[in-house]
Amino acid sequence: MDQITERLERCYTGIVHDIMRAMGFKDFTLPPELKPILPGKPLAGPAFTIEGRVDRNADPHETLLAWTGLLSQAHRGHVWVCRTNTDYVALMGELSAQALQLKDIRGCIIDGLVRDVEFLIEQGFQTWCRGYTPRDIVGYWLPKAVDTEILIGDVWIAPGDYIVSDRDGVIRIPKDRVLEILDKAETAMATESDLRKAILAGMDPQQAYLKYGKF
Repeated sequence: MDQITERLERCYTGIVHDIMRAMGFKDFTLPPELKPILPGKPLAGPAFTIEGRVDRNADPHETLLAWTGLLSQAHRGHVWVCRTNTDYVALMGELSAQALQLKDIRGCIIDGLVRDVEFLIEQGFQTWCRGYTPRDIVGYWLPKAVDTEILIGDVWIAPGDYIVSDRDGVIRIPKDRVLEILDKAETAMATESDLRKAILAGMDPQQAYLKYGKF
């Protein structure tokens, strides 16, 4: 795990969101319809981006060859982030997750559906998605682009941008600003810890806000 990923996994999205909002960022929180199959497990790392397309006349062999090619291209230590452009078939399953885990893929963000959910949970492969289906991609779905900027909801995600997620949701952090945002988030977390202690010790909430500058 790279150092940035390790530090991000110790942050939480509420703090990161507040920092980025205060810095003037817009459209960096992924849709709340995306849900994790392992709610208590954080996921962070640089994004390996994929966009797909539907082709109902695709040859079954062609679809599986293209899919396994995607698995081969995935970058170690990254988060698999896929704009599927379909809500009909599953874009992650047991064998694919196993292959990705062997390549040290941190987990996946699927703007669509997945399957083999019980197996994914047993494997501990964190997967964000919109829902589940047993339908596979065979003869239906093909990759359109890899390592390209993709749009999920109103959030543009470029290859190598950082993803941070926890039970509250998923945030995209631009790769060229990640260290600045991370430093600010860690400082804010320390301040929030002091604020929490003050509140638990009985300090008036408004006085605590005026003292610490946050709430």
